Amino acid sequence: MTFRERPIHFALLATLAVTGAAPSLAQNAPSAMGITEPSIATSLPHNGDPTGLRKRLYDYGVSYNVIYTNDVLSNLSGGIQRGTIDQGKFEGQLLVNLEKLAGWKDTTFYANAFGIYNTGRIRRDYVGGMNTIAAIEATPTVRLSELWIERWIGPVSFRIGQLAADAEFFYSDLSQIFLQSDWPTIGAVNLPSGGPAYPLSALGARIKYEFPKDASLLLAIFNGDPAGPCLDDPDTCNLYGVNFRLQDPAFMLGELQFRRNRGKGESGLATTLKIGGWSHLGQFADKRFDNTGMLLASPTSTGVPLMHRGDYGIYAVIDQQIYRPQGGSADSGIAVFSRGSISPQADRNLVNFYIDGGIVFAGLVPKRPNDTFGASAIFARFSDSIRGFDQDRINFGTLFTPARDYEFNLELTYVAQIVPGWTVQPVYTSIWHPSQPSQIGIRSPDAQVAGIRSVIRY
Repeated sequence: MTFRERPIHFALLATLAVTGAAPSLAQNAPSAMGITEPSIATSLPHNGDPTGLRKRLYDYGVSYNVIYTNDVLSNLSGGIQRGTIDQGKFEGQLLVNLEKLAGWKDTTFYANAFGIYNTGRIRRDYVGGMNTIAAIEATPTVRLSELWIERWIGPVSFRIGQLAADAEFFYSDLSQIFLQSDWPTIGAVNLPSGGPAYPLSALGARIKYEFPKDASLLLAIFNGDPAGPCLDDPDTCNLYGVNFRLQDPAFMLGELQFRRNRGKGESGLATTLKIGGWSHLGQFADKRFDNTGMLLASPTSTGVPLMHRGDYGIYAVIDQQIYRPQGGSADSGIAVFSRGSISPQADRNLVNFYIDGGIVFAGLVPKRPNDTFGASAIFARFSDSIRGFDQDRINFGTLFTPARDYEFNLELTYVAQIVPGWTVQPVYTSIWHPSQPSQIGIRSPDAQVAGIRSVIRY
């Protein structure tokens, strides 16, 4: 691949990853018709473009995608309450090759927006957990997500604008088939407003260096609070994605990526390894002590937590193919994945250890080569300070449930392709130790969630 081709390729890689596309989708650039396959357009008369507008736009470097995701999910037992929700996300993506359109060499413009609706939130309202159950869950709204421009100069790309960190950092390609695949819990609960990750994004800049073979280095800096001070869910305080905050202390990320046997024509087992870390320069509240050094749980506490400057974490991600059929791609056969992370400063973090992982089977069902299925798990451990705070509350007689210790999810799913660009996906998820107390003030029972997802890409 030449550097001239890279703007389209890597923009699609980032954007399709964040929308929950399977790994194989993220490698596809638009066809000569302007269609990013698989797309339901290829099953429609005239490729879903009877006037030829989509092709004419692509001839000028402009391509677009529309993706509709719908979940119907039921909490069958446990959690806060039983019930069923319907939630959906319409996403529009616009990608412009500015070299074709305006003669700006190796430059790409990208924007996407969401239309989100639901009749309730399965994680927050029914299960009461903190680990993701269905990654599209968010406040109903129409929201701008990313809006950026990227320029390649030799092996280096520069991207600036409103960015989502989870589009390029700390994610596993293999995990994308799962509903619970999302920005990791350790970032979502420790960072201000959950960090610049779905459904939020933040102003920032990213630089990427492509080594001569099979490795990349990414560095990024973001405004450190995408929503700003908020007493409700953070996405309600940046409801339309247009706050464009710049005044908050910085959030920085760095990631080194290694790849092996992922190219066309290679036959060995494919591997992707990522090693990264983050730092935040803001202030973080102590989880156990007030500003006088007294226990926050004490009736005589000031109730104002001790403040700490800065926070950081490190992480690693691996995708490893363990069986590759003869002639199969890097995304076929059987593969395992895992993401692990620690945030060592327990005094200011809700979660200080996180690991997820799973196994994916792709192209192994007879006569259904495009189906995938698998299992994934999430484990998030509460920090020692949170455990100590809960125990203090128990000792002072203000908490009557066991101290928070961990939350664990297990998901089983099957992705069935109806036609190219349309998949239907039954799912079952079990949640142990959901962290939010039930309506009668005791630990919520372990929960069981089942449902179905449908995704249409045009």
